[in-house]
Amino acid sequence: MNEPLIRLHRLTRRFGAVSAVDRVSLDIREKQLFALLGPSGCGKTTLLRIIAGFESPDDGAVFLGGRDLTGVRPSRRPVNMMFQSYALFPHMSVHQNIAYGLEAEGLAKGEIRRRTGEVMEMTQLAALAHRKPRQLSGGQQQRVALARALVKRPRVLLLDEPLGALDKKLRGQMQAELKRIQHQSGITFIVVTHDQEEALSMADRIALLNQGKLVQVGAPRDLYERPNCRFAADFIGAMNFFAGRLDGDGVRIGAGVVLRGMGPEGLEDGARVDLAVRPERVKLFAEPPAEGGGRMNHLKGRISDITYYGQDLILRVQVEDLPGGLCARLSCAAEPAGRLRKGQAVWCGWAAAHARILAQ
Repeated sequence: MNEPLIRLHRLTRRFGAVSAVDRVSLDIREKQLFALLGPSGCGKTTLLRIIAGFESPDDGAVFLGGRDLTGVRPSRRPVNMMFQSYALFPHMSVHQNIAYGLEAEGLAKGEIRRRTGEVMEMTQLAALAHRKPRQLSGGQQQRVALARALVKRPRVLLLDEPLGALDKKLRGQMQAELKRIQHQSGITFIVVTHDQEEALSMADRIALLNQGKLVQVGAPRDLYERPNCRFAADFIGAMNFFAGRLDGDGVRIGAGVVLRGMGPEGLEDGARVDLAVRPERVKLFAEPPAEGGGRMNHLKGRISDITYYGQDLILRVQVEDLPGGLCARLSCAAEPAGRLRKGQAVWCGWAAAHARILAQ
């Protein structure tokens, strides 16, 4: 019951002197939507192609259901891959595009009709069955490509930047659709993306990669709230960083200024570290914030910039002897938001439980 569906064991893929994938080991469980996240060139697409069989690793192995697939041809693997380009046949209808793979397998017409009908209902394409790709919107074309992959009933569906060709609003809608379809189909999805918000909103678990190496694996909330290094903290969402030296359970950033946080064990006092806190965790006060029931960090500064983002305000606060200052994100509906002005003196406060201490 607890065995992973896919196990990647110390996979390495080199291109000349560059290791596109560098000793990556991962477990991916059945019926999950798993995201491979990272910047361009981090190795995520190469890793996906190794799972599909389009790339051969220089070292390591790929297991699916306990079976070693490392030397198995792509056509013999129980996986299917959906590419960013969609690659629909322009002269075929939606129904014909979806049925094509089943017809190539030589299935009976009744079986093809039943399976294509099921997947068109799941992807909400039944009303568009007779349209050609040129008569479809970008989101509809994306759903046709997804249906064509799902109708083959793979154990694993691999998706390489599946929403990359869509505009921002449509991407948001299709993120919810992909998640719904994955849960309804029960097929394991592995999605490659460089979009942090996309990974956070869709995935059950995320593997963060950088320069071919695995940086951190976990649920979206774990990666966002508890990053294990500066790269993870900086890549996923906005973050304030304060450089200094470890001082007990805090970071000394200047004479007499120690900011408290949660951090890794095993570091000695005096070690160079960063304290990281999300902008939405920073609150603004007219007076020094009260300690309350927990420990509060607080710094005095002056608002240098206010940017309106519809639902939120982004405020830059300059703090004495702190280059770059810090950033706070407040809801426009919050009580203080309407009273804040550029040049205003404020106190910035946040709980120590919301700050992470990261080794440099």
